[in-house]
Amino acid sequence: MTNNLQNKQDVQEIDLLKLLKVLWSKIWVIAAAAFVGGVLFFVYTLFFIVPLYKSSALLYVNNNSLSLGSTKVNITSGDINASNSLIDTYVVILKSRTTLEKAINEGQLPFTYEQLRGKVSGSSEGNTPVFKITVTDEDPEMAANVCNRIVEIMIDQNSGISGIVEGSSVSVIDYAVVARSASSPSYTKNTAIGMLLGFVIACGIVILRSLMDSTIREEEFLLEKYKDIPVLATIPDLFEASQSGYYGYGGYGGSYSKSYAQASANARRPGNATSDISSEGSSKQDKGSEV
Repeated sequence: MTNNLQNKQDVQEIDLLKLLKVLWSKIWVIAAAAFVGGVLFFVYTLFFIVPLYKSSALLYVNNNSLSLGSTKVNITSGDINASNSLIDTYVVILKSRTTLEKAINEGQLPFTYEQLRGKVSGSSEGNTPVFKITVTDEDPEMAANVCNRIVEIMIDQNSGISGIVEGSSVSVIDYAVVARSASSPSYTKNTAIGMLLGFVIACGIVILRSLMDSTIREEEFLLEKYKDIPVLATIPDLFEASQSGYYGYGGYGGSYSKSYAQASANARRPGNATSDISSEGSSKQDKGSEV
């Protein structure tokens, strides 16, 4: 029987409805934690995260080296797919040491190769043969200047992409311009993350304290947890009983004092035998004292 009891104590059932009630009872604490988390993340983003600016340039990638002139040439879907596949190759060329170090030397940029590589990215613009070069920096003018410098190197006929990949050409669609607003950080996003983090932490603490609380507050808890063990007796709440005067010294003393006060009040009423006797005895004492 001891082993069975121990096994039942080791297994703890989690009542989801009870946990929801516990969370609802602490809703103001959870809401306050979410608010504080949002404020903290907003302040951190505002004062401790440096804004970053992005500048982008668009290049058109063509893998057909035929000169059109007055001749009409039909571009098939295979040519477009081949151009799209070349974009992956252009990304590798874009981040190569040769390209970036040339941009650093010609533009006299205050970056090392590793620093500039982390600031430059390339991708295709949708499902098109358009190649997008993006540079991210704390200075918006620097980002635009670096991006345009890299574009000039990429479109160079001798040392650029055309000189590396045979049968391909690159044309500039848009040069980079100075960004007017920061691309990151997002105050709304970071504030929402802070509120969500505060909400989750508060809910986790409330649930953990509820699960670790082993205080028995109601008789139903024992009846549900130990169904196979009969209840031999129950101890009444002495505090509640003392208010009605049935249990405890306070209750007994209170009922006794009330009875004594009631008896004294009845004794002082006119016409009461006890009152008359007391009055007669007191008058006799007064007469004796006068003699």
